[in-house]
Amino acid sequence: MKEIVGFFTWVFVTFITLISIVNPLSTAILLLSISAQLSAKERNHQITLACIYMTSILVIFLLAGHIIMVAFGISIPGIRIAGGMVIGFLGFRMLFPSEGHISQEGKQEALQKSSISFTPLAMPSLSGPGAIATVITISSSIDGRHGYDKVFAFTGVVLAIVITAFVSWLVLRSAGFMRRILGVNGVDSLSRIMGFLLVCIGIQFAINGVRDLALDTEFWQRI
Repeated sequence: MKEIVGFFTWVFVTFITLISIVNPLSTAILLLSISAQLSAKERNHQITLACIYMTSILVIFLLAGHIIMVAFGISIPGIRIAGGMVIGFLGFRMLFPSEGHISQEGKQEALQKSSISFTPLAMPSLSGPGAIATVITISSSIDGRHGYDKVFAFTGVVLAIVITAFVSWLVLRSAGFMRRILGVNGVDSLSRIMGFLLVCIGIQFAINGVRDLALDTEFWQRI
């Protein structure tokens, strides 16, 4: 029973964190601006591919998180603090936007491409640095667990990634309708709310990292 509760906790927390970082609403606006040359069927095909790429990228970084940490000598407190800073920065940028996630040069390049699924939709829009940093941070949190607890945790996070990709797929498929209903101001307001949630999540990640560092006796003995 405890493992089941933990499983759904991982699903919920990961989904709330990722959906705020991925922010499919902003990607939907980007999609509308770079897919004018595509038919509705072609655009929907590109959306499906982008969500598949997004899922693959995030799952790979989730499962390879421990290998990355060992290869580069990164500690769990270090990656939690760094991940929290990245997530918090993205949240502040969504709260106080100055420009879009994709440069004008990037948009012009996308307009000339027949395939926009991997770039700029999957990367850097849906599975950008913030989402990647989040799954690596989550991977570091799971790494200390053992047995079924670890299996349930990883399975829950993978399921949350799939759910996030599915929600992103639904939002992107209804991009035109959402723009007509919400308008530019409505989309901007939702983006700022997600930004505030990201700031809170990022700060909490950093606090957890600092706490772990303060309790790490091996680290203080090496100083």
